[in-house]
Amino acid sequence: MFDKIMVAIDKAEITNKLLDATIEIAQNKQTQVSLVNVSQEYVSNGMIYVPENFLEEILNEMEKASLEQLQQAKSKLESAGIKPEIVHLKGDPAHEILNFSRDTEQQLIIIGSRGLRGIKGMMLGSVSHKVSQLSSCPVLIVH
Repeated sequence: MFDKIMVAIDKAEITNKLLDATIEIAQNKQTQVSLVNVSQEYVSNGMIYVPENFLEEILNEMEKASLEQLQQAKSKLESAGIKPEIVHLKGDPAHEILNFSRDTEQQLIIIGSRGLRGIKGMMLGSVSHKVSQLSSCPVLIVH
């Protein structure tokens, strides 16, 4: 049914559920799967003094953690016979996910929900909510 699926993963415990859903949808089919993780593009130091390379080191560590997470997810899918590509993006997660989806003509986005509700959800916003509202393709939100 879907030839191109994007799976947006993050550090949440829900990653295994996302990958299980991906396996169910893509297994035994010729589906192209893209595993995507978005890390921050910048870190603000506020108004305090920090060593010159400190912020750059933080960003490098975030990128390294992102790539490790993508590799772990890739290994799980490969063990199920799916050969995904991994994509690390930087910037606002919802914006980057939507741009990647549009630019690569994805047919389905699989994304997790952290379950932020009430004031916290309203103030912080929800990546899965933004993606589901603005995506031009179907979005599967895994809880």
